[in-house]
Amino acid sequence: MTDGTTVLAEDAVWAEPEPTALLILADGTVIEGRGIGATGHAVGEVCFNTAMTGYQEILTDPSYAGQIITFTFPHVGNVGTNDEDIETVNMAGASGVRGCVIKTDITNPSNYRALRHFDAWLRARGIIGIAGVDTRALTTLIREKGMPNAVIAHAANGKFDRDALLAEATAWPGLVGMDLAPDVTTGQSFRWDETTWQWNAGFGRQEAPRYKVVAVDYGIKRNILRLLAEAGCAVTVLPATATGEDILAHEPDGVFLSNGPGDPAATGEYAVPAIRAVIEANVPLFGICLGHQLLGIALGGETKKMHQGHHGANHPVKDLTTGKVEITSMNHGFAVDSASLPGSIEETHVSLFDGSNCGLKVKDKPIFSVQYHPEASPGPQDSHYLFTRFVNMIRARKGEEALPEQG
Repeated sequence: MTDGTTVLAEDAVWAEPEPTALLILADGTVIEGRGIGATGHAVGEVCFNTAMTGYQEILTDPSYAGQIITFTFPHVGNVGTNDEDIETVNMAGASGVRGCVIKTDITNPSNYRALRHFDAWLRARGIIGIAGVDTRALTTLIREKGMPNAVIAHAANGKFDRDALLAEATAWPGLVGMDLAPDVTTGQSFRWDETTWQWNAGFGRQEAPRYKVVAVDYGIKRNILRLLAEAGCAVTVLPATATGEDILAHEPDGVFLSNGPGDPAATGEYAVPAIRAVIEANVPLFGICLGHQLLGIALGGETKKMHQGHHGANHPVKDLTTGKVEITSMNHGFAVDSASLPGSIEETHVSLFDGSNCGLKVKDKPIFSVQYHPEASPGPQDSHYLFTRFVNMIRARKGEEALPEQG
């Protein structure tokens, strides 16, 4: 042909490209796509995250251990990756996330802070990914049926034993009853003095901290520690298995219970007795995420598995103590059952999406917690005031004047 068009012969066969990645749900649904990141396969629970930015922080958040993350925003990886936005305390350690699902193929990095292509970063961290997926349809499925168990697989040659992968997805017991904190907690105690990131200056260092705080690490994030340090806390981090005696031996002015993955009822087998010892000692106590759920159990409440969970950086929460609404960063598949809380506990925050519990406090003790991630990494900074609220509890115990809470 001379006009630039192409004509296929009558016996020609249109060759569709072989998928190099699969997401196989436990109900038998098979989603095909293009493999990104590490090769191999992994089993986990599929959730969706609605954040438009912060994919690197999300994929290194230990709270996602055991989960395969579907990003609803179509363009993921386009700004590349760097060493400053990693949230695991151990920079080389795995966060526990089992895989990621994206819609659009990864482009070359477009941000001046980028040090590595997103695909290369995924490979280096051992995270399996699949691209080319209709993430809107997958999100709809999760909303309708709940978060499914699944296997994510990537093979460059496109060769898969689909029956074996389905059998693995079907056999996986799921997150209910699963204690994952030991997989992501620190192996030994350590001190933290790094403060928050500043434009063109990077992270700072503490100069004169005033308050001794013990942070119990169920899967803690770096930016949580930075904000505690920024608030004037000399932070000592202890493993998830720390006992009440271990915590109180540091004679802390306050205790922080961190975020983390898994079923709080399972982690609570060893964490709740330690938390109750701190409560009995009347030490100011602040918990977030898994720490919030564990505190709820320690105070006599119960937790429950959610249908689709809350994952994103755009979740509206009302602070019932001030009447203000804040946009929060969330990542949880379990929640405190507010109806199970005893009368001595006040519900302080609620989700404006579904009315679920997002915060509590003890009426006659310096103890409170929230379900979301106030360190906002990623996410808006509306909730930074909670770190001041925690420090003010410490200051009140010392007879010092309260600082103004600033969002």
